[in-house]
Amino acid sequence: MMRRVAIELKNVSRQFISPAGKVTLALRDFSLTVNEGDFCVIVGPTGCGKSTTLGMITGLNPPSTGTVEVFGKPVTGIDPDIGFVFQADAVFPWKNVLDNVAVGPIYRGKPAAQAREMAAHWVRRVGLAGFEHHFPHQLSGGMRKRVALAQTFINEPKILLMDEPFSALDVQTRALMQDELLGLWSEKKASVVFVTHDIEEAIALGDRVVVLSKGPGSVKCSYDIGLPRPRDVSTARYTGEFIDLSRKIWSDLKDEVQI
Repeated sequence: MMRRVAIELKNVSRQFISPAGKVTLALRDFSLTVNEGDFCVIVGPTGCGKSTTLGMITGLNPPSTGTVEVFGKPVTGIDPDIGFVFQADAVFPWKNVLDNVAVGPIYRGKPAAQAREMAAHWVRRVGLAGFEHHFPHQLSGGMRKRVALAQTFINEPKILLMDEPFSALDVQTRALMQDELLGLWSEKKASVVFVTHDIEEAIALGDRVVVLSKGPGSVKCSYDIGLPRPRDVSTARYTGEFIDLSRKIWSDLKDEVQI
């Protein structure tokens, strides 16, 4: 069955100009297609344009050349169907868990009572029942990431962009959050673009891993991940196929990160 294209970047380049007038080219002749429901992971060295790619999809950083389309339409501004999970916690420190999760629906026009009811469901869904009235400073890093996932999924995004969301977590908590993310994604099937430096994380999560060259970034290679779904992160990484993919992707990536 043919699936429609959710995200398409065609031969885009993006340059930035510093206050001193210095021009930096972050991406050059970069193309990427993500079909509806796909989980695409981008890996690459620091400064290769991974986060810039996400910014172009959201409309925050329009390309200098080339085109960006979402569901066949040019990106001209912020799209409410796009959810974004950042590396840093995007929570309001003065709001408790329930009110943090309810912010999105309220902003989109839902009555406060309905928004809080929706938020209560999502707080339970991400395993935070009993912590509804806790504030962010009272939560662990993993719990704050669960709040961030609830904040995002409550709005039912058709496209989910994630910029190294689990990089600050310890190894055990990261594995738990990866499984949590896959569980939520398998229910909603948003089209995902996930940025990471971690090859194992990329293979564990993705349908496809795209490797970028060092900056200015362009696509060096792409790998289809054939590991079966539903996928258990903690066991998948010990399979022969996983180890072989990790070896191949590192072989392609190491030339880009060596000085």
